[in-house]
Amino acid sequence: MPDYRLQPLPYHADGAHWLARLEHWPHRVWLDSARPWSRRGEWDLLSADPVECWSEADDHPDAWLSTCRQVLAEHARPRPSELAALPFVGGLIGILPYPLGERLHGLPRPGGARGWAGFYDWAVVSNHRLRQSWLVAHPRCEPRRWQRLQRQLATPPEHAPPPFRLTRSWSSNLDADAYGQAFAQVRQSLARGDCDQVNLARRFSSRFEGDPLQAYGRLRQVAAAPYSAYLELAEATLLCLSPERFLRLQQDRLLTEPIKGTAARHPDPARDAALAAALQASAKDDAENRMIVEVLRQDLARVAEPGSVAVGELLQLQSFATVHHLVSTVEARLAGDEEALTALAACFPGGSITGAPRSAAMALIHRLEPHHRDYYCGSLFYSDGPDRLDSNITIRSLVCRGEELHAWAGGGIVAASQPEEEYQETEVKIRPLLDALAGP
Repeated sequence: MPDYRLQPLPYHADGAHWLARLEHWPHRVWLDSARPWSRRGEWDLLSADPVECWSEADDHPDAWLSTCRQVLAEHARPRPSELAALPFVGGLIGILPYPLGERLHGLPRPGGARGWAGFYDWAVVSNHRLRQSWLVAHPRCEPRRWQRLQRQLATPPEHAPPPFRLTRSWSSNLDADAYGQAFAQVRQSLARGDCDQVNLARRFSSRFEGDPLQAYGRLRQVAAAPYSAYLELAEATLLCLSPERFLRLQQDRLLTEPIKGTAARHPDPARDAALAAALQASAKDDAENRMIVEVLRQDLARVAEPGSVAVGELLQLQSFATVHHLVSTVEARLAGDEEALTALAACFPGGSITGAPRSAAMALIHRLEPHHRDYYCGSLFYSDGPDRLDSNITIRSLVCRGEELHAWAGGGIVAASQPEEEYQETEVKIRPLLDALAGP
């Protein structure tokens, strides 16, 4: 079997340059820091045509996760020193949809999306701080495939894809009245003490024609975020503009960065600063964030060395293209008998998009939301060894299925929440994305 390969490439700040040259390759994926519109992320990676891929079968998430772990362990290879700094050198890229989390927690729902992963034996990796790009290949990448890949990346696309456009106006499965009714049931649950926080989401639907990658290009210009992603699967395409990291593992160090607390941005700097200050002073948002930090502390404790779980940053203000957020960090040291994908499964789905306690919140979400969440509120991950993983939470995400297009927005509800404010928060989160696709 050949060794790892590394070849410099011309640097392009926009990874769409490379993805367009792979237009007929299956399962294209772009893990995107949204440069040049976002300055937070440092790395991009993209790939296509995995050497093998597999989906969750017969609603058995544990068996699918076990297969992922086995494939990763079988093909993990020590990195040579010249590749040590790269975030990914070939391995697994996959997605855990939110319905997989429901199945793990005994809440199956008909028609829910299933877990998927592929072994990608090569990647285009770009560092935007250094303004450098490389083509890297795993030892599984055979010489003829490596040569074909080089030729493909050097060849401009032959045809422009059909333009993207919506063919129907957006509609929601929870209008203001329906949302108010669901909110009232959440409030009853909070009053009984069944839950302390519940993340209630609305789905927005339309129809479209044309190229989903063009839609993603529009979205990243208005809602750039450091954990964005574009993923093409056989039955759907995910357009993700996520600002939220879920779980990262480097050697034995675990890190999660939950988001709770949102305020709209404003073009006037003074008003924008006032909105940010009000978010930081909000007792309700403070309580929401701290509840989820506690959920994630408990999650990490399940796979961590005893006594190693610690809260780092708490309630840090982070500002993105369309919103301000409050972000906290929780860290731990992975126990010696655990590995990347067991840690990911132990913490899934993320507490920031379910609530507290998680099982009770998920049961209420399952009952109140009219449709399954699909890939929204799931997690897209990559891992090239049992001790290396990074993942996001697929919020600010849209899913193309056939000619249908769905988007979601949600928010955490606590005892101090007001229905009009929570409904408006979903609008603040989703409206820039919907409007970006409604125009020409």
